[in-house]
Amino acid sequence: MARLISVLLFLFMLQLCSMSVLSLIEAPDSASFVFGDSLVDAGNNNYLQTLSKADIPPNGIDFIASGGQPTGRFTNGRTIADIVGEQLGQPSFALPFLAPNTTGTAILNGVNYASGGGGILNGTGQIFINRIGMEVQVDFFNTTRKQLDEILGESKAKEFLMKKSIFSVTIGSNDFLNNYLFPLISATVRLNQSPDSFIDEMINTLKTQLTRLYTLDARKFVVGNVGPLGCIPYQKSINRVSPNECVTLANQLAMQYNTQLRTMLADLNKNLPGARFLLANVYDLVLELITNYNSYGFSTASVACCGNGGQYAGIIPCGPTSSMCDDRSAHVFWDPYHPSEAANLVIAKYLVNGSTKYISPINLLQLKAL
Repeated sequence: MARLISVLLFLFMLQLCSMSVLSLIEAPDSASFVFGDSLVDAGNNNYLQTLSKADIPPNGIDFIASGGQPTGRFTNGRTIADIVGEQLGQPSFALPFLAPNTTGTAILNGVNYASGGGGILNGTGQIFINRIGMEVQVDFFNTTRKQLDEILGESKAKEFLMKKSIFSVTIGSNDFLNNYLFPLISATVRLNQSPDSFIDEMINTLKTQLTRLYTLDARKFVVGNVGPLGCIPYQKSINRVSPNECVTLANQLAMQYNTQLRTMLADLNKNLPGARFLLANVYDLVLELITNYNSYGFSTASVACCGNGGQYAGIIPCGPTSSMCDDRSAHVFWDPYHPSEAANLVIAKYLVNGSTKYISPINLLQLKAL
């Protein structure tokens, strides 16, 4: 009997100590949970057997935190998600979910689940052999959600997610570029599915994924629409258009998807109590950069800084043997697909503190303050 009492007393004291430790852990004022594709991948693909990788030079050449070494980011420096996090006052970049150091209290600064080649649809990006699609990214967040309960306690974790965390979603481009429009795949896909049907599937699937995040206590969202895909160096190169032209079909598909995305987000705002879904109008913002690149200090919005092939260095991705421009800050595009850090800085500025032309119904600073 005395032994049983001792054991119970020990367990009681252990529970008290655990509760005391939890009460001492304070969550930061702001954190980012990042979902998406290579536009915001912070290094998850480094841990996958995949053809979609950016952990090779000269990627990351201007990323100060790594001393110019590649980190798995598909650009020369910071991604849009990195810069937005900084401008919202977050103390460090959201760590890649698959990185071994993304454990314990490190996840309180946010976690990045994005994966190069990933898409809304599970079949997107299969040409890369391996990638993390949006469905699996939400599964990974479910793991993080349980870890937050263990670190903060259930009540504080719920408050942290609902009030202090911003969930950013940058996805959809690969569903067109590496699925519906990809030369080796598109003939079969287009035979079986009309553009309307394909885009409906994208919207319905994304709606389900965003609703799953809501059930896991996400409340503050920013969802990017798809940019002007027909204007990136890759599409311009393979379609051999002039410097001032963009590929019509790719842009038409993006605009059709974007129209439905706006409607879907408005529906979620109306039907999910307490949720705030912001639409980041990436299409018009990037098109503004491309159209008026001189006004923003760029010398070209057609030619990739790092890449090879075609008129716009837009066919072979950036790597150690690629040609590289002399002035990286003068190019809107770093490689055949992705903006340079200089372009990301402009985009992030408009999203954080811009008008409803590019971020609506409010901007990210206003969302953070809610």
